[in-house]
Amino acid sequence: MSASARTLACVDTTLQDPLVGQVLDGRYRVDARIAVGGMATVYRAVDTRLDRVLALKVMHPALAVDSVFVDRFIREAKSVARLAHPNVVQVFDQGTDGSYVYLAMEYVAGCTLRDVLRERGALQPRAALDILEPVLAALGAAHRAGFVHRDMKPENVLIGDDGRVKVADFGLVRSVDTVTSTTGAVLGTVSYLAPEQIEQPGAADARVDVYACGVVLYEMLTGDKPHDGDSPAVVLYKHLHEDVPPPSAIAPGLAYELDELVASATARTPDIRPHDAVALLAQAREVRAALSADQLDAVPPQALTAEHSNADDRTTVIPRALNSPTLGSARAGGPPSRPLPVNEDEPDREAVLNRTSRLATPPPPPPGRRSRTSRTPRGPLVIVAAVLLALGLGVGIWYINSGQFTKVPPLLSKTEAQAKDRLEDAGLELGKVERAYSDTVKRGTVISTDPGSGARIRHNDSVSLVISQGPETVKVPDLEGYKLDKARSVLKDSGLEPGMVNRTFSDDVPRGFVISSDPGNGTKVRSGSAVALTVSKGSPVDIPDVTGESLADARAELTEAGLKVKVASARVNSEFDAGQVAQQSPAANGRQAAEGDTVTLTLSKGPEMIEVPDVVGDNVDDAKAELEAAGFQVDEDRGLLGLFGDTVKKQSVDGGETAPKGSTITITIR
Repeated sequence: MSASARTLACVDTTLQDPLVGQVLDGRYRVDARIAVGGMATVYRAVDTRLDRVLALKVMHPALAVDSVFVDRFIREAKSVARLAHPNVVQVFDQGTDGSYVYLAMEYVAGCTLRDVLRERGALQPRAALDILEPVLAALGAAHRAGFVHRDMKPENVLIGDDGRVKVADFGLVRSVDTVTSTTGAVLGTVSYLAPEQIEQPGAADARVDVYACGVVLYEMLTGDKPHDGDSPAVVLYKHLHEDVPPPSAIAPGLAYELDELVASATARTPDIRPHDAVALLAQAREVRAALSADQLDAVPPQALTAEHSNADDRTTVIPRALNSPTLGSARAGGPPSRPLPVNEDEPDREAVLNRTSRLATPPPPPPGRRSRTSRTPRGPLVIVAAVLLALGLGVGIWYINSGQFTKVPPLLSKTEAQAKDRLEDAGLELGKVERAYSDTVKRGTVISTDPGSGARIRHNDSVSLVISQGPETVKVPDLEGYKLDKARSVLKDSGLEPGMVNRTFSDDVPRGFVISSDPGNGTKVRSGSAVALTVSKGSPVDIPDVTGESLADARAELTEAGLKVKVASARVNSEFDAGQVAQQSPAANGRQAAEGDTVTLTLSKGPEMIEVPDVVGDNVDDAKAELEAAGFQVDEDRGLLGLFGDTVKKQSVDGGETAPKGSTITITIR
């Protein structure tokens, strides 16, 4: 399991962890461990400066000694920090504290998609698409930013208590995507690998994420993975040589459009798949628009929950950000997926015809009078006239109520030319064409229409279009030399978001001022993107070791070094005399701090006094064992007379008296 995939409210408190209770980098108080992965451990922590809860991802110390690995960890974290996207777990800060390399990330209280699948089995198509679409939006932002997730799976899809869907662990998997073992965790990962990841590791592009999302969609619709086996090798073989089966083969009743969507995303040949997550997102929205409400809310047989509320399925996950065609509308070029609604205001045509015919037929003559009509052959003409009048009235009423109307065809994601052709085929005119920026809709294609898709409209009326200009881009401003707060303000004024802050020592740039940005000055980026900042910690200061010194001496030494001093309220027992410094944080150990940083001192209560056992007359080995068990060190005094003795004749502190814990008791042997 990836570490950050469990950045949730469920906190692991079963085992003790040396970092719990510590403060990293003088800022992040570690409260509890959340999860442990192969590369890092994730903790719930509090940013003591901003007073907010966050997730702290700390690289395992064994990996932190590899400078190349650490550099890559930091570099890819900066890439993630540039993604200011609501469906991406955000990275706030990065730093090091001694042997600890960490990322400060957004804390998401909730569960993973894996938890949902364990609890519910297969999901209704509506719920599956409600989860898939924000995942694709997040991946699409990453793909357009130039990097690939490479480890999409349900464990990395977080669903917050508020219904938000977020994708975790961007950009880190390549650092650890090597064969380590054949455990279940590895098997869980290989279940989502695209064939090209298996054949050419490291050469993968955005289409590997598309493949993995297709597998995840299959699993949401059926409750199971498409390929299984007794070992990872079997699963890998199936990825290479077997197509992902249609979900309807496992869950009968699923719409064929869902089968097509899974098949498109999981094509074994990369060139056949959508080129990135944005393209797959467009396909997913077209499928949603083509399905009726009954098809979207169909409960698959693999669902573990017997009763499903359609309302719950619609609101469990956040609503889609962009407009989508009306549910149940016809797909482009095909018949409607369900009968068109009846116009309740339209009178019954047969009744109209019958009623009109009766009114047009002349009444019979009164009794006793000869009808003039019987003298002339006008009966057939009257009947023809009545029929024509009835037809005319019927056609007129039909035209007034329905004949002059049509429906706006689905135009979303179509090019302007395609939209114009479809409007002409429907007997409609192209109206006003506006253009707007969009992060998710391909440049040159339709974002929305007015009236909307499926709306009732008169023949020859016009339909206005909004065409995507693609994502809005802006230049990164020159931030070097700005204080951090000012730099953040300038970024927001430029349409960008302040991203991760990386602090480092600098002899040239004052403390708290920006050294550089990533992307750099003048780089064109998407509007709303996050820009990572490197901020100076000032000149480095060697932290002196003041343990064992008096408070006055320790304070003077630290102040002279350019550091601030804070004294902890609690005192501890230690080997040092009462009032001397027992502990300091950060510790010395050759480490450096920035000028003005604070060192916290904990004073000693003196050594803990414990009772000394009486071992006079005991065997030497027994006496040593008893004294050491009580917390003392033991020294033997044999002299000339005790070279061959084995009995304790005397001890330096008499039994029953107290002595400092850890101090040495000398036993005389004769």
